[in-house]
Amino acid sequence: MTIEVRNLRKYYQIHRKGVGLRGSLQAFIRRRYETVKAVDGIDFTIDTGEMVGFLGPNGAGKTTTLKVLAGLLHPTAGEVRVLGYTPFERKTAFLKQITLVMGQKQQLLWDLPAIETFEVNRVIFEVPAHEYRRMLNELTDLLELGDLLNKQVRKLSLGERMKCELAAALLHRPRVLFLDEPTIGLDVTMQARVREFVAEYNRRYGATVLLTSHYMADVTALCRRVIVINHGRLLYDGNLQRMVEQVAPHKIIHLTLHQAVAPETLARYGEVQRYDGLEVELKVSRYETSRIGAQLLSELPVADVNIAEPPIEEIISEVFGQPV
Repeated sequence: MTIEVRNLRKYYQIHRKGVGLRGSLQAFIRRRYETVKAVDGIDFTIDTGEMVGFLGPNGAGKTTTLKVLAGLLHPTAGEVRVLGYTPFERKTAFLKQITLVMGQKQQLLWDLPAIETFEVNRVIFEVPAHEYRRMLNELTDLLELGDLLNKQVRKLSLGERMKCELAAALLHRPRVLFLDEPTIGLDVTMQARVREFVAEYNRRYGATVLLTSHYMADVTALCRRVIVINHGRLLYDGNLQRMVEQVAPHKIIHLTLHQAVAPETLARYGEVQRYDGLEVELKVSRYETSRIGAQLLSELPVADVNIAEPPIEEIISEVFGQPV
């Protein structure tokens, strides 16, 4: 196993102050604290080369878990092993084999060209000059960095900066990638480019990837397996498609008709989700999809039909809604 997490807990003591002068005085005399359970006893393992989606709403404990795995935080309790190392010990051999990319943080030196940060990272990670040049050439090709390398970071667009951030984080060719919202704020085209790059890096080097993202297209494009947490507790760990089938035992049939059909007639085939004259959307049991689809084609004036899974965002919202 590349990553092993057993009964991981990370608790914080948070000071709560009352409102106004009275609250400030009371806090001065007697401070009140409460325990926040950011991560509350989760277990999972990840094999070498796996790409796993790590999902949960804001405040679920995703980033805290990634920081523990990267060795930035000491767990309150539990056992964590990454590549056989205990992350919070921060051993050099461990740090040379992992990377943590956070879409809302940056490591690039703001007023200097990106290539300057790359050179700093080369020295920090003690990458031999010939390996550095080879990896830099590969990353430049994969990410189409071109003349971006010699451009001041503050003059780069968000998408250009994110590509350079990824390159800076991967110059030492890490075996484990912790990616926390790597496509946040990027346009659709740039999100797709970043996803393609991550997939290619995984294919070339067999890297293990743990990915958090609020863009479900990132997860569905890269990950067969997902881990879902909420309020610091594990809700689901398994195959993404299997989760879809368990949580949403239905599919959506989109119809384009040659001529309008009464809603009452359409309701005989499934639950009418949308009715707009010649455009219809039906929700039907996933186990009856083939039969109902054949009926629709033979009994109604169908010009076009498309069968789809419900939006993955709805599936994840359903999972979040489960009691923890």
